[in-house]
Amino acid sequence: MAKSVLSALIGLLVDDGRLRLESTELLPEWRSPDPRCAITLEHLLRMRSGLRFSEAYANPWSDVLHMLYDCDDMAAFAASRPLDARPGTRWSYASGTTNILSALMRRTVGDAEYHEWPRRALFDRLGMSSAILEPDASGTFVCSSYMLATARDWARYGQLWLDEGRCGGTSILSRDWVRFSTTPTPEAPEGRYGAHWWLRLNPEIGGDTPEAGAVAEDAFFAVGHEGQTLTVIPSRR
Repeated sequence: MAKSVLSALIGLLVDDGRLRLESTELLPEWRSPDPRCAITLEHLLRMRSGLRFSEAYANPWSDVLHMLYDCDDMAAFAASRPLDARPGTRWSYASGTTNILSALMRRTVGDAEYHEWPRRALFDRLGMSSAILEPDASGTFVCSSYMLATARDWARYGQLWLDEGRCGGTSILSRDWVRFSTTPTPEAPEGRYGAHWWLRLNPEIGGDTPEAGAVAEDAFFAVGHEGQTLTVIPSRR
């Protein structure tokens, strides 16, 4: 679910012109002629960077478990992975991708503001007083996984998206960003994924059940650990 919060944080920077979806050479180690220089911000948001990363929680040697439990700098580990596919050509869900985005957010905002910026720019404006983003040992927020908030504060976050980026009459996110984030990624199977939001539930948490099939077509989801889910259904308000 933290990934879908990162969507808003990156969206704030894109709306302000501080980041661009089409930007390439995003990291110093991804400069030409390194083939990773072609990875764009949009590729990362849509999980189609092409980077090799195994998201297998049942495998103790997987990339995701090594990153979460044995890396001081999780974004650096994820960014060090080689390409498995040409950027933009294959969808592959990867928590490492989100932590690379978190590091890009840190580079954009600057260390002097970074650790207070999510609260000032987003959480306080929504009244999400319980929200906590946890950093790794390097100080970068682990936006793939480590965010805590009460159920009511998660509902406040969902309301922001239901109201197309507005809260209490104030525009926080642009409607363009909300639409971009909830538009299917073409490479994702059955259009399941947008830009750090799920557009369909996976079978592992009941996405192929009759009950899931009865959910409105325009619904989108932040899906977290052990099936925790925030569901936004615009047509039902």
